[in-house]
Amino acid sequence: MLPRLLDGRAVGILGFTYQEHAAAWRTADRAVTVVDRLAALGDFDVGLVVNPNNPDGRLVSPDDLVALAGTMAAAGRRLIVDEAFVDVLDGDASLAPRLPVAGAIVLRSFGKTWGLAGLRLGFVLAEPAVATAVRAAFGPWAVSGPAIVIGVAALADRPWLAAARARTRRDAARLDRILAAAGLRMIGGTPLFRLVEAATATEIADRLAAAGIHVRRFPHDPTRLRFGLPGDEAAWRRLCDGLSVPPG
Repeated sequence: MLPRLLDGRAVGILGFTYQEHAAAWRTADRAVTVVDRLAALGDFDVGLVVNPNNPDGRLVSPDDLVALAGTMAAAGRRLIVDEAFVDVLDGDASLAPRLPVAGAIVLRSFGKTWGLAGLRLGFVLAEPAVATAVRAAFGPWAVSGPAIVIGVAALADRPWLAAARARTRRDAARLDRILAAAGLRMIGGTPLFRLVEAATATEIADRLAAAGIHVRRFPHDPTRLRFGLPGDEAAWRRLCDGLSVPPG
């Protein structure tokens, strides 16, 4: 949607990150460049940061994002911050409480922390002119009635969110121990996933696939894998068996 609404041809994305953003902007005939420095985004008509980042968990402070958005807004440019994974983090990681911030657009996802991707519910937080344009583009029935009811109830359940954060931290620590026992080197992640590196990553991924376990591979770097959290004890045991390590 935003590639259709925002002006400017040059789009900068702070990488390495997941590929859907770049694909969407290229489909809209924009010139996309992946950069490795936050400050470099200020040279583009539209800058995009995934925060925390997928797959390595890189986190940019809200103060730095506010400063960059201000610089870009002064030049008539926009900064988009994708916070799909931020709800699982503790503390002041989100830019949303700072809004409105001139030039800044925040994207939030409901499917990650709450595990309800099928609800097709997400949010665009922006200054009124942008928010009005997004609302008009989506039309009057952008979100279903059941999604609204479920979303309101879930977002209001703060005790559940606190418990989910604690549970994912425990599970992430458990996953860390298992991956370390398998000889995989941790290079990043969030409480929902871990990014590891190993010379034998391709063989490990093939072996896990044969056991019915999917891990994210990276064609640009075949030494890296991203592991999500197993969903139950049977899945934890299957992961340990697939990695040939003792039960974690």
